Amino acid sequence: MNRFTTLFFLAVLGAAAVTACQTAPAAQPKPVAGFVTDMKAFDAFIATRPTPEQFRAAYPDVILVTPDMMTTREMRQNNSRYFPKLDAEGRIVGGSFM
Repeated sequence: MNRFTTLFFLAVLGAAAVTACQTAPAAQPKPVAGFVTDMKAFDAFIATRPTPEQFRAAYPDVILVTPDMMTTREMRQNNSRYFPKLDAEGRIVGGSFM
């Protein structure tokens, strides 16, 4: 009886762990206030191929200039305006600050 109880407990625990892994939403990155200063963290974020919405959620103070936007070409030195390169799915795969 003791062996059966142990196996039953492990089976229930395993099923609960699998269910929890499948229903847990992906963790959203914490929004970064201000302009981009940590380029290593920024490059790691861009490597995840975020959507423009995910970019705006993660870096709300940085202007994301998408192809459908008009903008001036003044030079900024504070990493406050990002011109992304988008793939066919509309995800950011690179870009530059200007």
